Amino acid sequence: MRIVEIREVTQPISSPIRNAYIDFSKMTLSLVAVITDVIRDGKPVVGYGFNSNGRYGQGKLMRERFIPRIMEADPASLLNDKGDNLDPHKIWAAMFTNEKPGGHGERSVAIGTIDMAIWDAVAKIEAKPLFQLLAERYGDDRPDRKVFVYAAGGYYYPNQNHDKLKDEMRSYIDRGYTVVKKKIGGASLDEDLRRIDSILGVLQDGQKLAVDANGRFDLDTAPSGTPRRCRNMTCSGTRKRAIRWISNCRRLCATITRIRWLPARTCSRCRTRAISSAMAACAPIATGCSSTAR
Repeated sequence: MRIVEIREVTQPISSPIRNAYIDFSKMTLSLVAVITDVIRDGKPVVGYGFNSNGRYGQGKLMRERFIPRIMEADPASLLNDKGDNLDPHKIWAAMFTNEKPGGHGERSVAIGTIDMAIWDAVAKIEAKPLFQLLAERYGDDRPDRKVFVYAAGGYYYPNQNHDKLKDEMRSYIDRGYTVVKKKIGGASLDEDLRRIDSILGVLQDGQKLAVDANGRFDLDTAPSGTPRRCRNMTCSGTRKRAIRWISNCRRLCATITRIRWLPARTCSRCRTRAISSAMAACAPIATGCSSTAR
């Protein structure tokens, strides 16, 4: 068993949308295919991965450093102990050969995208959904059958009016989502609040809006009350708070004891992004957190 080829293509997103920090008009992303010599249903097993649309494609790093290291390694050294499947951790270690620890920067995106494709291939070779495979390896063999999901949208579009924003959110609700998310921090506070209010006007009982500042609010901005004003907004005709959470308020968690208007539970979750740092790197963190919690 071995990896036959690893392909990467960089594609443009070419979208006019933007958040509080970046627009996507010149953004690119990487698509990766890990082709193995394992045959299923008459075809080679291929694992696929792509990097987040908020990070540029990393094809050059992949082609110059990480893909060659995998392909130059002894194929047997990349297999699990039984020799019947790829070992993502051994492949991750191979990619890190001759890399200085720390300061990952853009290489985390390159490695994470390849790692995603590796895990996809591993799950396909095992003939199991990846969530089941991860539960068996890092959990108690019992994956959560219900997972909280939300529809992320509400980006800033050129010449977008509030009616179009509401139509976008209705489309998510019509597809069954009960929580939708929009961007804030990319317009004036008053305009952001008007956008929020327009969305709240289409939400019903049990439906909530989340807002994502993309790291725009620092300590100079937050005390002005932006997060507090968002959290205190309610759906029309109800007394229920409609804002589910405020995402990515940088430096806020570090000073949570001094900013009393955010509840402590706001910072009770540690979120890692396997899409930009590799599942092989995130797995030990998850295992450690689980052990500490118990």
